[in-house]
Amino acid sequence: MPTYDFTCTACEKRFDVFLTFSEYGKTPVTCTHCGSERVRRRMTRVRIAKSEESRMDSMADDFSGMEGLEDDPKALGRMMRKMGREMGEDLPPEFDDVVDRLESGQSPEEIESALPDLGGGDAGGDDL
Repeated sequence: MPTYDFTCTACEKRFDVFLTFSEYGKTPVTCTHCGSERVRRRMTRVRIAKSEESRMDSMADDFSGMEGLEDDPKALGRMMRKMGREMGEDLPPEFDDVVDRLESGQSPEEIESALPDLGGGDAGGDDL
């Protein structure tokens, strides 16, 4: 079944719906987050289904020469953006913010200083 992308105009969240060609346009679509019927179809790029193994192989090929990325924020940002696309999943807006900052030349340390809450809390940290 094809996947159709929608945006809810009530809660402004994005979601996907699986519909057959015959269901599309006939079956009412409601937001999977808030249940609103105020939704609109998003036109997106064509998606090609890849297995996880295929995606990982592609990333391994693309990122085999990762030496020196710690000294080149722009290259690190490009690599992260490509990796995000290869994963084929919606990433949080913070991901795009960090990648945009890297691609503009901001160092990871500067980004961490500017966005102290980015880590999202306790990730196996120092408070043992």
